[in-house]
Amino acid sequence: MDLIANLSLGFSVAFTPVNLTYALVGCLLGTLIGVLPGIGPAATIAMLLPATYALPPVSALIMLAGIYYGSQYGGSTTAILVNLPGESSSVVTVIDGYQMAKKGRAGQALSAAGLGSFFAGCVGTVLIAAFAPPLTELAFKFGPAEYFSLMTLGLIGAVVLASGSLLKAVGMIFLGLLIGLVGTDVNSGVARYSFDVPELTDGIGFVAIAMGIFGYGEIISNLAQREVQREVFNVKVQGMYPTKQDWKDMTPAVLRGTLLGCVLGILPGAGATLAAFAAYTIEKKVKGRPGEVTFGQGNIRGVAGPEAANNAAAQTSFIPLLTLGIPSTVTMALMVGAMTIHNIQPGPQVMTSNPELFWGLIASMWIGNAMLIILNLPLIGMWIKLLTVPYRYLFPSIVLFCAIGVYSTNNNTWDVWVVGVFGIVGYVFNKLRVEPAPLLLGLILGPMMEENLRRALLLSRGDWSTFLTRPLSAGLLAACVLMLLVVLLPAVKKKREEAFVE
Repeated sequence: MDLIANLSLGFSVAFTPVNLTYALVGCLLGTLIGVLPGIGPAATIAMLLPATYALPPVSALIMLAGIYYGSQYGGSTTAILVNLPGESSSVVTVIDGYQMAKKGRAGQALSAAGLGSFFAGCVGTVLIAAFAPPLTELAFKFGPAEYFSLMTLGLIGAVVLASGSLLKAVGMIFLGLLIGLVGTDVNSGVARYSFDVPELTDGIGFVAIAMGIFGYGEIISNLAQREVQREVFNVKVQGMYPTKQDWKDMTPAVLRGTLLGCVLGILPGAGATLAAFAAYTIEKKVKGRPGEVTFGQGNIRGVAGPEAANNAAAQTSFIPLLTLGIPSTVTMALMVGAMTIHNIQPGPQVMTSNPELFWGLIASMWIGNAMLIILNLPLIGMWIKLLTVPYRYLFPSIVLFCAIGVYSTNNNTWDVWVVGVFGIVGYVFNKLRVEPAPLLLGLILGPMMEENLRRALLLSRGDWSTFLTRPLSAGLLAACVLMLLVVLLPAVKKKREEAFVE
């Protein structure tokens, strides 16, 4: 009964005209950036963070969440029709989706992607609503030692599941932790690592760093590449409704993808991309019916499974954020930044201290998924036309918008310079093939880890064994060690590298 009462509260908040409008804006923006390659949800949310200052906290989070899961929908549209994934999680959709389009089955492919995404998104939201309260109750049993151990596990998980070199991921984590140390010491009030620069006494702004690395860095990388004229799919999309056989083929694939995405979405660092790749690999290994189209030639299971997986993962990645205050992906780290902007401390107390925000956000996800399925299919023509707009016209306006946004947060030109510097840093990371996501997680979790470490040591009077004598903390640290040992095993390390290469 509590769940029904809580969801009733959530829908009463989400169904207000203001919040419905921001849910629609978020879904439209998410679809747009999903369609346009080179501008991901992390970059867009980073750019829009300054704009959320003027919004009510609930509306701001509803809009940002809509951008995140809306981008998963939009990426599949161009993957199927133009052979161009708008989002990294839609890369595998290209393989069979575009082949279906070439055979005149673009409508069925788009429907499979849309319906699979809708079902998975709804299931993911149900899981958040069902598991958030018990997980929050568990979180209240956490002390400083447990929180420190949990954040350590989160960072190690981000390293293990980060694409590319383990050493580079560890380096990014430590760089993020070091940047997080700049500013004023919480206990003593003394400025540290500020080098007598007054602007650094408050630390380096999270918004400026995120916008620079993920916004400007991405733009510079795209401008550095030669612009390719895209071949736009001009055939009119007909026959949107899947056949009876399509339903039989895609239904088990959607169920498998949803289950896999729900699990991988909760893991730190995994996210929607890994879920989509894993779902496609599983579908290839599942024995199909006699006479079924081979994978790579337009198999509908190769579209429905990954699309369901990436949307389920996008939804369930909110679980650790809303219950424990721990971001599992870079986009969730940006959501933490948005909550901090509005003086909301992410964690279990959000449910009790701000239930309207907590349940309003969850209810808005159902509404957002319904909006996306209604909006996306009729607007396919418009999204495809947008691909004909050259990047050289889009990017100057984005850069200007970002500069105005970051300046307006503190009315300080220092922030604009910081964004520019970190934009160059982001471009260098791109050239060195370094994944910057662990840096942002380190930057977000670093100050929180330091605060909980020092608090735990103060309570234990400097006794470091407190982290091992408390059962929950010891269990989390044991999981950290086990995860490191497993990933460093030669056989596992080789398989991990092969998986990311594939």
